[in-house]
Amino acid sequence: MAGFLDLPPRGAKPRERGLTHVLDKGLSLAAVDGLMEVAGASVDVVKLGWGTALITGNLREKLARYAAHGVPVVLGGTLCELAIRDGRVEEMVAWLHELGLRHVEVSDGTLALEGAHKRELIARLATEFTVFSEVGSKDDSEIMAPYRWVEQIQGELEAGAWKVIAEARESGTAGIFRPDGEVRMGLIDEIAHAVDADRMLFEAPRKEQQVWFLKRFGREANLGNIAPDDVLGLETLRLGLRSDTVEGAR
Repeated sequence: MAGFLDLPPRGAKPRERGLTHVLDKGLSLAAVDGLMEVAGASVDVVKLGWGTALITGNLREKLARYAAHGVPVVLGGTLCELAIRDGRVEEMVAWLHELGLRHVEVSDGTLALEGAHKRELIARLATEFTVFSEVGSKDDSEIMAPYRWVEQIQGELEAGAWKVIAEARESGTAGIFRPDGEVRMGLIDEIAHAVDADRMLFEAPRKEQQVWFLKRFGREANLGNIAPDDVLGLETLRLGLRSDTVEGAR
């Protein structure tokens, strides 16, 4: 890297904060190689969206590519929800081990899951995996009171989640965002008042949403559902190499 600018430091991988969580909706091996070539140093974890892992034609080869670059992979939380629904959690766990995956996501954004059951599952999986739990509904018409967000987040961290993902969907129009993509600022303030922001991973697929979180929590905010084509752009936002955050992110 050229040394004529004093850029802010970024923690070395594997990072505990400043995570960039990338959504892979079905990348080819060539696209994975391209992402790693251009922006691999900025990718902290990749999620294979929804249930795509079950039907993609290049799953094991893709996992091998990511593993070769030291990038952990987690499968979409929808798979876990379906496994819970069908009573196949242990079969899912065995498959994750067969694939060599070390991370798992536990969510209830699509199918309702009783809170105590979800926390028990997090605690059980945390004995074998690094657990991401997710809070918030994918239904943009379902609004949950901020105190309920805080209760769920705190309970899931206590149960053993490494990070709690704040739901926004791929579109950035649900959960912590209003249907038009505007940040629910009061909700975020309530969460930040009660929970260490470093334990959170905020889904922020849109550039303006990423800018908002970087300005609110600093350039080392944990951000998720980042499109592969947007990884390098997000890194420039973190480093103040883009007009939106030249003065903003601390």
